Amino acid sequence: MSKLQRVLTTALPLLLLCVAAYVLHRELSHFRREDVAAGLASVSSRRILLALAVTVVNYLALTLYDVLALGHAGHRIPYPRVGLTSFVGYAFGHNLGASFLSGGSVRYRLYSAWGLTALDVARVSAFNALTFWLGLAAVTGASLVVEGGGGVLSLSTSVAHGVGAALGLLLVGYFVACATVRKPLRIRGLEWTLPTPARALAQLVVSCGDWVLAAAVLWVLLPPDSVSLPSLTALFALAQLAGIASQVPAGLGVFETVMLSALTPHVPTPRVVGVLLVYRFVYYLLPFTVAALLLAGHELLQRRHHLTRLAKVVHSSFAPVVPWAASAGAFVAGTVLLFSGATPAVGERLALLRRLVPLPLLEVSHLLGSLVGLSLLLLARGLQRRLDAAYVLTQVLLVAGAVFSLVKGVDYEEATLLLVLALALAPFHQQFYRHTSLFAEAFSPGWFLATAAVVGASVWLGFFSYRHVEYRNDLWWHFAFSGDAPRFLRASVGVLGATVVAGLAALLSPAVPRTHPPTPEELRRVRPLVASAPESMASLALVGDKSLLLNDTGTAFLMYGVSGRAWVSMGDPVGPPDAATELAWRFRELADRHHGWACFYQVGPGALPRYLDMGLTLLKLGEEATVPLQHFSLEGPERKGLRHGMRHMEREGWAFEVQPREAVPELLPQLRAISDAWLAEKHTREKGFSLGWFSPRYLEQGPVALVRKSGVLMGFANVWAPDTKEELSVDLMRYQPGSPHGAMDFLFTSLMLWGRQQGFQRFNLGMAPFSGFEARALAPMWNRLGALLFRHGEHFYNFQGLRQYKEKFRPDWAPRYLASPGGLALPGVLAGVASLVSRGLGGVVAR
Repeated sequence: MSKLQRVLTTALPLLLLCVAAYVLHRELSHFRREDVAAGLASVSSRRILLALAVTVVNYLALTLYDVLALGHAGHRIPYPRVGLTSFVGYAFGHNLGASFLSGGSVRYRLYSAWGLTALDVARVSAFNALTFWLGLAAVTGASLVVEGGGGVLSLSTSVAHGVGAALGLLLVGYFVACATVRKPLRIRGLEWTLPTPARALAQLVVSCGDWVLAAAVLWVLLPPDSVSLPSLTALFALAQLAGIASQVPAGLGVFETVMLSALTPHVPTPRVVGVLLVYRFVYYLLPFTVAALLLAGHELLQRRHHLTRLAKVVHSSFAPVVPWAASAGAFVAGTVLLFSGATPAVGERLALLRRLVPLPLLEVSHLLGSLVGLSLLLLARGLQRRLDAAYVLTQVLLVAGAVFSLVKGVDYEEATLLLVLALALAPFHQQFYRHTSLFAEAFSPGWFLATAAVVGASVWLGFFSYRHVEYRNDLWWHFAFSGDAPRFLRASVGVLGATVVAGLAALLSPAVPRTHPPTPEELRRVRPLVASAPESMASLALVGDKSLLLNDTGTAFLMYGVSGRAWVSMGDPVGPPDAATELAWRFRELADRHHGWACFYQVGPGALPRYLDMGLTLLKLGEEATVPLQHFSLEGPERKGLRHGMRHMEREGWAFEVQPREAVPELLPQLRAISDAWLAEKHTREKGFSLGWFSPRYLEQGPVALVRKSGVLMGFANVWAPDTKEELSVDLMRYQPGSPHGAMDFLFTSLMLWGRQQGFQRFNLGMAPFSGFEARALAPMWNRLGALLFRHGEHFYNFQGLRQYKEKFRPDWAPRYLASPGGLALPGVLAGVASLVSRGLGGVVAR
């Protein structure tokens, strides 16, 4: 191709587009924008819906092009894949132009994933092009023969019939060639086999149906009886042919010029323009948008593994700054809502609301939108402090604020901002992990000043916006769609009132408890006390989730947690009796200074007088099982079940060992894998406070008991083994999924035998909740309720099964109590204990 030819080839589409633009400008120069808007409005919604339905049928018919082409090429692909590829390919080809290249590229991208080569895709595209031109010739020829132009095309009847007959002869020639020529044809080095007559007939039917349906989309949008469908089909085919020849994407401008010139004598020009605009949207833009989304979804699905890894990297990179960003975003969103409530609504949008929204709903939405704005300002502090409650409330209020913004003034810009912020925060719930009360967090002076400044600025902005409105007492009670100033006054009073209430609540709230996890120095100081404690429960101090309170001499300590107003000590204070009593009183005084309720969870019977002297109420929690180890053995008829279980496990290759604390770090990866698998199988999560959880620092504090099968590690338990050797116990006990039921018995029994050899006095099996309660008529209500739960609470917890399991070891039972304030404080105390043990109130209802 010469240089001149290349220049002409490039310039021709631009020249045709300029000519089309000039013709369109000349045709439309006599009309105003209002005339075109009236033409758009004249297209009824019923006709638009009918055009959408015909468009759907047309694009379904288009998928048959690829079905026929793949059948001719000898490839079998499931129809859903063919339909997706065909729809996306034609939607892109219709809108981007150069359908063979744009649609072919899409086809190659999709079909290649299902085994087709580039040559196969080229053959499919060529077959589709042939089918397309067959239909164009058939539809145009038939329309010209039947209608003779129909008054739409400026052709004489004889010329129209002649052209139609010529197109018919071309079709006959094609069918004759398909019936007689069976040898492959070579075109530009490629072999091409003509289809069978039956497939050629299918090509003709599918393509004709496509052309008629495509023209019908435009036809149903035109006024009734303005032009017949056959005449419009011939005109439509000619306009499409002109658009294809121009090489302008989607024939934009060229198609409209031909249609406008031909239809104007039959339909008013503004109405034709409106119909063509609707047609462009229905037949081109809407399918293209859907196809682009489908292609994007397909590509994302193909790369989901890479995207998942990328999302994890992005998540981990942004996670540390999310609380600060969320706080700033919430503060900005609250400011926007307050300022929006203080300024007038847009007149055109208010006119739309007048037709759609009742006045009371608009008034309420305006007030609630301002209150949501104030709430977001206050919640921003909680987001900065990583509070779980602040996160949940912020998400709810962002969505609610978006709804209120739309209802009060169609403020879609505000609604978009709020919803985008909510969606951006959605993946980062884990960054807001603190379960502290929102109002327990102190607002800094700077935060108070910033909030007051925003509220004050919104009030000033409102008075400035409505400075032309004369103040009257009846403004407060004036309700109307145009009553922006009264709405501002009512919203301002609501916001200021809520601000005063929030400020008074903050001023009158008790001092914030300054609790903190134990420091390394505190852990160093309590470790000798834990080692010399008579009860193994003292090892819970080393978990690191409870605050520590030590006496001045360092001879006693108390571990505790705070949830709401409940200050909960885990067990009795550890240390000499006198020092423990003094520390208990000190703990109660500390809680009282913070307006809290001091209580002691799982205390034993030995120190009950101490708590009675403190004025606390005792509630029995259950009974604790301890097995004396001096004479523990597997001999005798009462140990028959344990003895047989041990021998069976040993025959199966199970073995037991205890590794000292020095060997624990090397075992941590294996222990972590077992722990994670155990949690996943049980569909549960880590607990806390009265139980430990998997923490490398915690597990390294003491020895670990292991069970192996044929040398493979199957389970473990971290051992509480104080130096006094009075009491031995375990905390975490976890094993691989699929382990036999006897694995737990094997570990417990082996550990008891090991403890006896090491000189320990007893083995603590832990507490059986609500065990040992009396259900007598004169018993306290708490005891009767506990007895009822023990007997009939198997739907919540296997209380009786736990007691029966521990009974097989023939333990001694001792009661355990909760010492707490009575009366109305008791429900709050119980909720606080449950929240601490479950690591948040959400864990009380979740496993």
